[in-house]
Amino acid sequence: MTDTAAQSVPADSFPVKGMDAVEFAVGNAKQAAHYYSTAFGMRCVAYRGPETGQRETASYVLESGSARFVFTSVIKATTDHGKFIEQHVAAHGDGVTDLAIEVPDVHAAYAYAIEHGATGLVEPHELDDEHGTVVLAAIATYGETRHTLVDRSRYAGPYLPGYVAKNPIVAPLARRNFQAIDHCVGNVELGKMNTWVEFYNQVMGFTNMKEFVGDDIATEYSALMSKVVADGTRKVKFPLNEPAIAKKKSQIDEYLEFYGGPGVQHIALATNDIVASVRQMREAGVEFLDTPDSYYDTLGEWVGDTRVPIEELRELKILADRDEDGYLLQIFTKPVQDKPTVFFEMIERHGSMGFGKGNFKALFEAIEREQEKRGNL
Repeated sequence: MTDTAAQSVPADSFPVKGMDAVEFAVGNAKQAAHYYSTAFGMRCVAYRGPETGQRETASYVLESGSARFVFTSVIKATTDHGKFIEQHVAAHGDGVTDLAIEVPDVHAAYAYAIEHGATGLVEPHELDDEHGTVVLAAIATYGETRHTLVDRSRYAGPYLPGYVAKNPIVAPLARRNFQAIDHCVGNVELGKMNTWVEFYNQVMGFTNMKEFVGDDIATEYSALMSKVVADGTRKVKFPLNEPAIAKKKSQIDEYLEFYGGPGVQHIALATNDIVASVRQMREAGVEFLDTPDSYYDTLGEWVGDTRVPIEELRELKILADRDEDGYLLQIFTKPVQDKPTVFFEMIERHGSMGFGKGNFKALFEAIEREQEKRGNL
């Protein structure tokens, strides 16, 4: 590459390495850790609680490949942190508090974000122990969600200073159900989607990747609008949804009502064998949304050949979609707590970087059937 060509490539204003962790505030972290170990096949790797000197909260760190979840519950709230967790669970039920992002330079990322309009929550600081040093900072995003910015390049411990390594809660599975976080979806209030898209454009230098509006993303009864922002490498992808006016209550309206405001709706988990993962997770008790047989009657006509035969997709209720770059296979769980709020997606990509546009109608109709059972449609 010539010097001129090199100069013509724009520098990434907010470089990221990828998702670091998804942090949850929950009513009972020990039980949540057991559920995600047994049902999702994740491996418990670290812990912080009274036995380690943290008397206010208990936190369990679970991993599957590069995907990392942290579950925290309050034992006795005495500081702002403990009170925040306690109040978050009281207001929202179990939910996501933090979409942590790994960055190469926390000081530079935080400074850029603040300069471009972000609300700072925690200024850059270092945490140290015998395993090394981690640099952390945090900014606010929609609702009570935050982005912690993490640089762990000089750290070799199990998670963060203050945490200790922990043995798996259950025997590890022979194969992982998923390897990474593919994308994290946020639901925001009516009229606020573009505000938050602009936030990610300005504050973090993310670009608009996809847009779904109008008939793209509506059924006979409910509708929503969605835009996807992503960093330059597409390692971090955040779809943002808002409700749209329709005959009945959309899944976004239902979420906002029961969550008590904007927040993280679902987390998509990347798998290289969705069939094996779904079979294993179903056997462990995970409930997935149902899809009518009629969906599969014409699926082959527009999706073409996929790694998994149509009849096996039909058996497992897995959806398929194809675009100009390839195809994907996906399936969605039912909400994983009593409130109809947070759920998960399993996704297997073969070239396609889309989000299953061809499946929106089938997916939303499946969600509507569940809403109707709950009396919330």
